[in-house]
Amino acid sequence: MSVSILMAFWAVSISLIMAPGADWAYAISAGLRERALVPAVVGMLCGYLVITLVFAAGIGALVASIPTVLSVLTVLGAGYLLWLGINIISHPAQPIADNKHTPNTGLGWGIRGFMISSMNPDALVLFLILLPQFTNRESAWSISMQITAMGFVQIVNCAFVYFLVGFASKIILATRPHIAHRVSQFSGAAMIIIALLLIADQVW
Repeated sequence: MSVSILMAFWAVSISLIMAPGADWAYAISAGLRERALVPAVVGMLCGYLVITLVFAAGIGALVASIPTVLSVLTVLGAGYLLWLGINIISHPAQPIADNKHTPNTGLGWGIRGFMISSMNPDALVLFLILLPQFTNRESAWSISMQITAMGFVQIVNCAFVYFLVGFASKIILATRPHIAHRVSQFSGAAMIIIALLLIADQVW
């Protein structure tokens, strides 16, 4: 692949990731808890890795040819997001100094991060609609290799932005428990709103 094509995809990818969404909300929520950010972000990155490998293997073409599959994945992802948002609002994050009292395990944060990204409709649309436009059948690289390369660009961009968002929330809000509490609730509400919009889009 040419460097110019990769750079063009990088620009599109980073612009989409910079738009706050469910991943942002989850990164902020994880950033407000001790030892949760790294496993949470790693979980989300693993989800994007799976999507990359699935599409590189050609299964993405099957999903694109059967619209019902994407609809089902969207509804499932929205349902999980709705449940997670309600759970975060019910138990908002509170910055704590004592790591021994952290209520959630790193594995749990990682699994939830994986679920959020692997069923993220925005990521599926990115791979289904935008990514194929950057592939070239005349390239020395196969289509699968091109998709894999761009998938890794997406993963690196996600890692940079989500860690930045998570650490920023931790640094800025760690000394402001009351504001951190509200921000955590806002993150949960954002997940619920995004989930309802996704469901409404499928219904109407």
